[in-house]
Amino acid sequence: MNAEPEDTTAPGPAERRRWLTAPVAGIGVASLLSDLGHEVPTSLLPTFLNSTLGAPAAALGVIEGFADGIAGAAKLAGGALADDPGRRRTVAVGGYTTTAITSSLIGAAVAVWQVAVLRVVAWAARGIRNPSRNALLADATSPEAYGRAFGFERGMDNLGAIGGPLLALLLVALLSVRTAILLSIIPGLGAAVAIFYAARHIPRKDSGERRRVRLVVRPLLKGSMGHLLLGVSAFEAGNIAATLMILRSNQLLGTTHPSGKGPVVVSLGLYTVYNVVATVTSMLAGHASDRAGAPWVLRAGVATFAVSYLVFALTGPNAWLLAAAFVLSGIGIGCVETGEHAAVAAVAPERIRGSAFGLLAASQSFGNLAASGVAGILWTVFSAKVAFLYITAWMLVSLVTLPGRLRPIEG
Repeated sequence: MNAEPEDTTAPGPAERRRWLTAPVAGIGVASLLSDLGHEVPTSLLPTFLNSTLGAPAAALGVIEGFADGIAGAAKLAGGALADDPGRRRTVAVGGYTTTAITSSLIGAAVAVWQVAVLRVVAWAARGIRNPSRNALLADATSPEAYGRAFGFERGMDNLGAIGGPLLALLLVALLSVRTAILLSIIPGLGAAVAIFYAARHIPRKDSGERRRVRLVVRPLLKGSMGHLLLGVSAFEAGNIAATLMILRSNQLLGTTHPSGKGPVVVSLGLYTVYNVVATVTSMLAGHASDRAGAPWVLRAGVATFAVSYLVFALTGPNAWLLAAAFVLSGIGIGCVETGEHAAVAAVAPERIRGSAFGLLAASQSFGNLAASGVAGILWTVFSAKVAFLYITAWMLVSLVTLPGRLRPIEG
C-alpha cells in the first residue's frame, strides 16, 4: 500500500514563528501598489470630468454611485469564485490586471460615457478580486498569525491611500491630467505582478477538479459567523465615507474663517493624519488580534468610532477637538478592518472561505452606501449634529451585537 503524500499546506514550526513570509509580503505589496495606481485616477477624476470633458458635477456622483453599487455585487460573485482554491489565483491576478488597465485608460477617454464604462469595469474587477486575495492570504498564514497578516495587508493598503493622491499631485505638476492617469497603469500592473508572485509561493490546495461556482450563504448565517456578520453589518450601517468628516470639519472651521482656503487646507491635513493613523493602527491591531482575539480588537475599533462621531456631532469650531476626532476615526478603522478580516479567516472553513469574505466585502460596500446616503439626507433635512448622532447609534448597536468569542464553523 502506498503511503499517503505528506500534507505540505500546513505551516511548520518555523513558518509559524515567521509570519511575514514571501506570499504575505507579496500580497501586502500588491495592496500598496494597487492603491497607488487607482488612487491617481480617483483623485483626478473630478478635475478630468469637469475641466477636461466639461461634464457637470452630477456626472461624477452618478458614475461613482453606480460603480460602488456594481463593486458590491461583484464582491458576492467574487466570493463564490474564491471558494475554489484553483480559481483564486486566476481571479486575483486577473482582477488586479483588469483594474490597472481600465483605470488608467480613463486618461484616454474623450466622452463621459467612456469614463463611466471604464470606471464601472475597474471597480467590478476590484470587487471580484478581493475575496480571492483575502482567501489566498488566509491560505498563506497559520491561524495564530491571521491578525498580523491581515493587519499588514490593511496597513499597506492604507499606505497606498496616502501615497496615491500625493503621486497624483506630483504627476500633474510635471505632466497633464490625461498623462498622469495613463501612467497610473505602472503601479497597477506592479500590483498584478506582486499578487502573481505571492500566489506562486502559496502551496496549492486544490485537487485539480473545478468546484461548482456557487455562493454559500446559509451555513455562514449560523453560529459565530452569523453573529459576527450581524455585528459587522450594524457597524457598516454607520460607517460613513471619510468625505463627510472632511465636510463637517470644513463647515465648523468655516464659521471662524468664513473666507479663504484655511479650513480646506486644515481639513485635508486632518484627513492625511487620519490615513497615517489608520496605517499604523492596522499593524498594531494585527498583533493585538493574535494575542487578545479578533472580537476584542473589533469592539475596541467600534467603540473608538462611537467616541469620534460624538465629537463630530457635539464639538464647535475647535481644530484640536476635530484633530482628536480624526485620530480616533483612524484608530477605529485600523482596528475594525483588521479585526473583521482576521475574524472571518478564523471562523470560516477553507471550503467556503471565499463566500465568507465575499459576504463580508458586500456588507461593507452596501453598508457604506446606506450609511453615507442616510447620513447625507439627515444632514440636509435636519443638521450635521443629527446625522452624526444617528451613525453613533449604529456604533452602539454594533457593540451590543458583536460576539465576544468566535467558534469556527465545522467542516
